[in-house]
Amino acid sequence: MSNRTLVIGDIHGAYKALVQVLERAAVTGNDRLVFLGDYVDGWSQAPEVIDLLLQLKTTNPCIFIRGNHDDLCLKWFLHKAHNPQWLLHGGKATLAAYEAVSTNTRDRHIAFLENLQNYYIDEENRLYVHAGFTKLRGVGFEYFQESFYWDRTLWETALALDPSLSEDSLRYPKRFRNYKEIYIGHTPVTRIGETTPVNIANIWNVDTGAAYKSPLTLLDTATKQYWQSDNVNELYPDETGRN
Repeated sequence: MSNRTLVIGDIHGAYKALVQVLERAAVTGNDRLVFLGDYVDGWSQAPEVIDLLLQLKTTNPCIFIRGNHDDLCLKWFLHKAHNPQWLLHGGKATLAAYEAVSTNTRDRHIAFLENLQNYYIDEENRLYVHAGFTKLRGVGFEYFQESFYWDRTLWETALALDPSLSEDSLRYPKRFRNYKEIYIGHTPVTRIGETTPVNIANIWNVDTGAAYKSPLTLLDTATKQYWQSDNVNELYPDETGRN
């Protein structure tokens, strides 16, 4: 159970779900944890989530990827910039949660959000990114950094892929060939009626809808075994999350 690389999907303020999956996977200090982003917006415990992530950083090798909601939240922290769509899609819960947070804690959380990574490539050439990328030659050639945490075309391409298509085919997506595996979140698999990780070609989508009424997922990249929390709406029965 040691020296695993464990990837965790979009959390969206669901602190209770995060605690559950860490316990259910029996995470130890030898495990490398890769978080795919969207730590905030949705459920009421975004500050507790970030506090726990900062604590895990002191005990485990941790990689924290930037999600689009993390970027939106940071813009609010730094510039008080927000829009009605952000508030409707989870931002309102984050604003309310931070009303009771000390200035010191807020500053630590701002620093955390500022230092998130756009992507991570491990020693086995596995890519971890919140949403996707657009350049055929890979993430190192991306012009627009926002693609890493906003792009949906990588996943849409995977969904449209003919499963009988060989990797040697001229029609096989060039983006896929750059990496052994690609782990993403951002677009919940509940949109295609699933609540467990979905694998298409070498793409693994680990966002199992924790922002809504489905579980949070933690997956072992070597064995593909995964652990899930309870449905998050059951952990927060008095809240609506992102409807």
